[in-house]
Amino acid sequence: MATTTVGVKLDEKTRDRLKKLGETRQRSAHWLMKDAIDRYLETEERYEQEKAEDMERWQRYLDTGHAISHEEAKVRLNELARKATRKAKAE
Repeated sequence: MATTTVGVKLDEKTRDRLKKLGETRQRSAHWLMKDAIDRYLETEERYEQEKAEDMERWQRYLDTGHAISHEEAKVRLNELARKATRKAKAE
């Protein structure tokens, strides 16, 4: 994968904190920044994906009016819980 350099301006306090943490973890400041950016992007991309899925579900409800009842939701959630319990016991 090709890489490129991006400059980030940090105040002195942040830079010192980054350096100290890097020394503690035996990692470079560069590694810590890249790891932090990767984690942030994963979190935000997942959030955007879930938001898009929620909007699709909402639009489908607006278009069709179809929804499940509270009782049906409880049944489905209980079944998921039973499956998860069985899986955990099998492991």
